[in-house]
Amino acid sequence: MSRPKFLADHDLNEHIIDGVQRREPALEFIRARDVGMSERQDAEVLAYAALHGYLVVSHDVNTMTNAAFAILDAGGTMNGLLMVQQTKPIGTVIDSLVLIWSASEAEEWVGQVRFLPL
Repeated sequence: MSRPKFLADHDLNEHIIDGVQRREPALEFIRARDVGMSERQDAEVLAYAALHGYLVVSHDVNTMTNAAFAILDAGGTMNGLLMVQQTKPIGTVIDSLVLIWSASEAEEWVGQVRFLPL
């Protein structure tokens, strides 16, 4: 079992990433651009995350969820997708991500699509 680690999609609010890392410096939270994935299709981002053990965090409520369900419907693997509507308060989203990291195992999120805040 392992702690969750996160991959921010290219459009995720930077304040969320920074806030999570300030709150819990040990938490691994990388940006898609840091690994050359910022210009890739949603399915490719999800595949990269699955290969490297990341849960994807994204604001792309429509396209990213469609890509995730297409992968799952085809029998593929997805480590988890955490969706954040841009209208949600940043503080509660940060709280949710830190809670997920501290109180769950990465394996619990495989195949899951959930909306934050919890």
